[in-house]
Amino acid sequence: MKIGVVTFPGSLDDGDARRAARLAGAEAVQLWHADADLKGVDAVVLPGGFSYGDYLRCGAIARFSPVMEKIIDAAKGGLPVLGICNGFQVLCEAHLLPGALLRNSHLHFRNRDQKLRVENTSTAWTSGYTEGQEIVIPVKNGEGCYQADEHTLDALEAEGRVVVRYVEGNPNGSQRDIAGIRNEAGNVVGLMPHPEHATEALTGPFGGGVDGLVMFTSVLASLGVKA
Repeated sequence: MKIGVVTFPGSLDDGDARRAARLAGAEAVQLWHADADLKGVDAVVLPGGFSYGDYLRCGAIARFSPVMEKIIDAAKGGLPVLGICNGFQVLCEAHLLPGALLRNSHLHFRNRDQKLRVENTSTAWTSGYTEGQEIVIPVKNGEGCYQADEHTLDALEAEGRVVVRYVEGNPNGSQRDIAGIRNEAGNVVGLMPHPEHATEALTGPFGGGVDGLVMFTSVLASLGVKA
């Protein structure tokens, strides 16, 4: 199976995401922002970084890149898509996910290992976890404060679309401690923490290690690949 990872101008973690895909057992395919071609991939990752220098708003320009036009159509057709940090911002700007990511409430950049609680395991990217499982995934963001109107927040809660939630401290002031959400179909997931940085015991966070690798093995399982 092929997992495509988009490289935008300013992407920082595309190489890490491709490595995570390979560690999970997939073929990692680099997708260039200016090419309207998904190269036959079975899933897509929008990586962290500062796409287009975060001009206008984080993810606002990336949302209009040629590759995103293809991803938006494919996601609506069921293609599994994971947006990590800046990728989450792009998904919100593309209206594949509701809400927006604003400046951290304390106005400081946060870079630390973060404990999360898995709230939903019905997505293509989280089926390998158990509901309520606590995992450790690094965060590193300056504009990771998830915001939405109360109606949207209530709907996300009622429909079980909050995927992961911050526990033991909220690093950015996100409403209702939301760290990641999904679309109605469950094939599109966006989160601020970086699972691609928790895929190997040697370099993964203390107390978590390879917790992030499960997101990549989960999507392969959803596509019919046996571990």
